[in-house]
This record gives sequence, C-alpha cells and structure tokens, in this order.
Amino acid sequence: MSGPLPRLRAGYTDLWESLLLSILQAAGWPILPLVLCSIVALALVIERCLSLRTSRVAPGRLVDEVLSVTRTSLPPADTINKLADNSTLGLMLAQGLRAVAAEPRISEANLRNAFETAGRDAVHQLERNLNALGTIASAAPLLGLLGTVIGMIEIFGASGATNGNAGANPMELAHGISVALYNTAFGLIVAIPSLMFYRHFRAKVDGHALALEQAAERMLPHLLRLGSGRR
Repeated sequence: MSGPLPRLRAGYTDLWESLLLSILQAAGWPILPLVLCSIVALALVIERCLSLRTSRVAPGRLVDEVLSVTRTSLPPADTINKLADNSTLGLMLAQGLRAVAAEPRISEANLRNAFETAGRDAVHQLERNLNALGTIASAAPLLGLLGTVIGMIEIFGASGATNGNAGANPMELAHGISVALYNTAFGLIVAIPSLMFYRHFRAKVDGHALALEQAAERMLPHLLRLGSGRR
C-alpha cells in the first residue's frame, strides 16, 4: 500500500532511528546500561499500570455483592472459586469463605488470621516489581555520573596526549564533552520518570491495601454470623 501517509510515517521512523544512532555514537558505550535501564523501566511501568488497576485489585461493588450472595448461607465451592479468580480482593474474600466452610466453629481470632494471611499475600503481589523500578530510579543518576566521569577522563586524556603541541585535538575534546553531557542528561531522563512512577505505584498499593483491610473488616462479623448459624 503506497500513499503520502505511509511515506510520511517511514520518513519519521528513519529520522528517529538516525537521531537515536547519532545520540548513541555521541554518548559512547557508557550510555548502553542507561538504554537497558530505560527499556526495563518502561516494561515495569506498563506491567504495573495494568496490574494495579482498580478493576483487577478491588472492584468497588464486590464486597456488597458477596454480602448479598452470602446473606443466608455460604455459596458452593465453584462460586467461591470464581470469586477467587475475580480479583485480588475476591481472592482474599474467598480465603475467608473457605476458612468458614472448613471450620464452621471458627473463632474470631482464627478468621481474622486467615484474612490477614491472605491480605499479606495480596499486598506482596501488589508490590511486585516496585523494588526493581525504585532501584532503576536510584541507579540511573549514578550510571549517568559514571558516563560523565568517563567523558572527563577522555577530555583530560586528549589534553595530555597533545601536551607540548599547538593544542588538544578539538574532535577528541568534543567527543569527551559529548560523552559527559549526554550520559548526565540521559541518566536524569531515565531516573526522574522512574522515581515519579515508583511513588505513584507505591501510593496506589497503599490505597489498595487500605481497601482490602476495610473489606476484611466488613466481612468478618458477617462470616462469624454465618459460621454460628451452621453450628
């Protein structure tokens, strides 16, 4: 298929590739770890954006629906399994229902412990990959600083190699300055968004953890009443 739009798109692609190649050539090999960090950070951000959606963690009406379904009795096992597959909150509520089904005379302490265990597992899953993103946010400026130091070494090396001559080679000096500045800038470009997304995801995890705790507190007396009714 030919036309102005595909040709324009191909032109932008070629321009972007040439620009990226020129930056890599100007920045030197120290920028390669930063490029790898940027790719990993982007993948982690996309994965966490999808995994921490409210619909996948704690749907707003799920607790009310579970209370309505279990108003008089515990649901069958297949319904509990479907609830566990619904979301992270559904998995935690299913663990409480299974505890009551397995032990109708369950005490409040044991039921609370079942919810707390499921809640800890849920929060652990919500925090997955956050430490890696935080590590990239902390390490990227240091990698940029390393590239800066390497660029300065090249500058001083070029100056020392031409000592006694008319002057340092301008091309070698320009290359050293490019390595220093490009790596510093790229390290900050990777670190700043990574840190912002890390803080954002940490706040979302805290909010979801609070929602899970509140849901468990709502279900606890209800399940105790169901358990006492089956004795």
